[in-house]
Amino acid sequence: MYSFDWPWMFLLLPLPAIIYGFSKPVSLSQKQALRVPFYEELNHLNSHSSAQNLQTVSPILILAFLAWIFLIIASAQPKWSGESIEIPVSGRDLMLAVDISGSMETADMFFAQDAVNRLVAVKSVLQPFIQQREGDRMGLILFADNAYLQTPLTFDRKTIEKMLYESFIGMAGSRATAIGDAIGLAVKRLKDLPADQSDSRVLILLTDGSNNAGLDPITAAKLAKQIGIKIYAIGFGADEMIVRSFFGRQRVNPSRDLDEKTLKQVAETTGGLYFRARDTEELQKIYQTLDKLEPVESDNLTYQPSKSLFYWPLSIALLISLLILLSKISLFKMKRNFNV
Repeated sequence: MYSFDWPWMFLLLPLPAIIYGFSKPVSLSQKQALRVPFYEELNHLNSHSSAQNLQTVSPILILAFLAWIFLIIASAQPKWSGESIEIPVSGRDLMLAVDISGSMETADMFFAQDAVNRLVAVKSVLQPFIQQREGDRMGLILFADNAYLQTPLTFDRKTIEKMLYESFIGMAGSRATAIGDAIGLAVKRLKDLPADQSDSRVLILLTDGSNNAGLDPITAAKLAKQIGIKIYAIGFGADEMIVRSFFGRQRVNPSRDLDEKTLKQVAETTGGLYFRARDTEELQKIYQTLDKLEPVESDNLTYQPSKSLFYWPLSIALLISLLILLSKISLFKMKRNFNV
C-alpha cells in the first residue's frame, strides 16, 4: 500500500493561487508620452506581440503549477509499505568473543584439506553457526591486547558474519590476550536486560591462549555470574604433533600457552561449560551442541518493510522546471531577434 508521512503538506497546494489573488497588478500607466508619426504601426505590432505572449505564457503557467504539485507530493514523503512480516524472537542475547591475537595465526588447522591458520578455521566454522541462530540477538567482540565491540547486539546476522569475515590478526593488537577484558566488555553490554530475561544472556568465548593483559578472567566471571550471564568457553588449538624442520623431526605443542584451568573455572563460575577443540571438526561439533541450547520463549516481532518514494515526484518537478527554463530562454531569444 502507498501512504504519506506528512499528508498535511497538501494544504499548501493552493498557495500559488492565493498569492496571485492578493498580489496587486503592475501599473502600466505612464506620466509622459512620446508622440511618434508611426504610432498605428507600433500599436499593431504591440497587439500582435501581446497575443503571442498570451499563447506562450499560458502553457508555462500550467507547467509551473504542475511542478508545484509534484513538489508538494515529494514534500509529503510518499512511501510504499509491504505486508507485515513476523520475525521469530527467542529472547536470547548471545555475545561472541573471538581471540584475534598473534597466536591465532598458527597454521595448525585444516579446512577443506588445506592447511589454514586458526582464525580462518574459526571463521569457517562460525559462519553456519551464526546463520542458524534465527531469533537471537547477536553481538561480536574481538580481543587481543584490548577488547573491542565490533558489532553491538542485533538481529542482523549478515552484519555479524561480515564483521567477523573482515576481522584480521593485529587489528586489536597481537602481543597479548585480554580474556578478562573481553568478558568485562560482554558484561557491560548484557547487563541492561530486564531481570526476567536473566537466563537469556550467553557469552561464547573462544581463545587459544592465556590471559596476560587487563582484567583477571575469574574476577570478570564473578561479575558475569552476578547478572546471570552464562559463559561457554572454548579452548582452541592442536595437540602435540611431529613436524619436520632443518634439524629433522621435532615434537611441538602449538597449544602450550592455552590456559585450560582458567577457562574451566570461568565457565563453571557462571554455570556454563568448557569445550576443547583440537581441529575444525571438533569445533564444528561444539557449535552444533551450543546451537541446541533451548531458547527462551518470547513473542514474535512484527516488521513491515517500507520504501521511500519521494525522489520520483521530486525528479518530475525538477524536469518540469528545466522545461520552463528552456522555454524562457527560447522566448527571450525570439524577442531579442524581433527587436533587432
